[in-house]
Amino acid sequence: MPAPENVRIAVLIDADNTSPKHAEALLEEVAKYGVPTVKRAYGDWTNSHLNSWRSELPKYAVQPMLQIANTTGKNSTDSALIIGAMDLLYSGNVDAFALVSSDSDFTSLAIRLRGSGRTVYGMGLRKTPQSLRQAVDRFIFLEDLHDGGAVEEPQAEAAVPEDIEPRRIPDLRRLLERAVNGTSHDDGWASLSSVANHVTRVEPSFSVKDYGASKLVDLVRAQDYLEVEQPDGGSVRVRMRAGRKTAARSTTKKTATKKTTTRSATKKAAQAVPAPEPEPAPVPVKHTVTTRKRSERKR
Repeated sequence: MPAPENVRIAVLIDADNTSPKHAEALLEEVAKYGVPTVKRAYGDWTNSHLNSWRSELPKYAVQPMLQIANTTGKNSTDSALIIGAMDLLYSGNVDAFALVSSDSDFTSLAIRLRGSGRTVYGMGLRKTPQSLRQAVDRFIFLEDLHDGGAVEEPQAEAAVPEDIEPRRIPDLRRLLERAVNGTSHDDGWASLSSVANHVTRVEPSFSVKDYGASKLVDLVRAQDYLEVEQPDGGSVRVRMRAGRKTAARSTTKKTATKKTTTRSATKKAAQAVPAPEPEPAPVPVKHTVTTRKRSERKR
């Protein structure tokens, strides 16, 4: 995996759908994964609802991409962002994309970019539909990027439907057990970084804040079924605590034990049934009449 300083990222912001209050935080987050060589914000800049974005654009060197609405009730910004992303893909000048939006209309775009070998980061609110969250390599909640929690959202983000299905928070134990078992070595230990990568691949929108923690290491240490240690000068590693089995293994073991018990009971029952007594041998019948007739013939 190339170092972040060698990864060129295109940051494409759906300004009609994203609050400018997230601008600084989202760009700082993108910098963890690479260099944002392209920074664009798409929207209808003739509309007054984007006035709050105007002061943020020059502050962070974000290029405004104008897309005037062609008709009432239709969002032309989505089309402009998609076309811009495909142009950047074919130019070959970027290695990854950061799609900033809570709109599921970009799901197909994310799938297409990943299919072309590009890493795709999604950034949006917690109400972002699952289809978009699962279509990217990693989805980051904008609310989690602020130390003070969620910020007040302006009316510009009201375009996202409010009647979407509530976000499902994944089962933590199931995720961590699978991650540890899937990345552990022969001694049962798995590095915390490998566990984190496995969890993110399975659940791109995984967030430790959903479980009341601020760091992954604090979250795993709080689980009684995991053992965590950090050798001197080494990285944090995790393994299943002795005597703890995954649900799948426990179920398999119980099933196998049940089958063994059933077979043993059947065998014992068969041994308990007494063997049938042998039938008495038939008594030979003397053919007296035949013997007498033979004697008369001799006379």
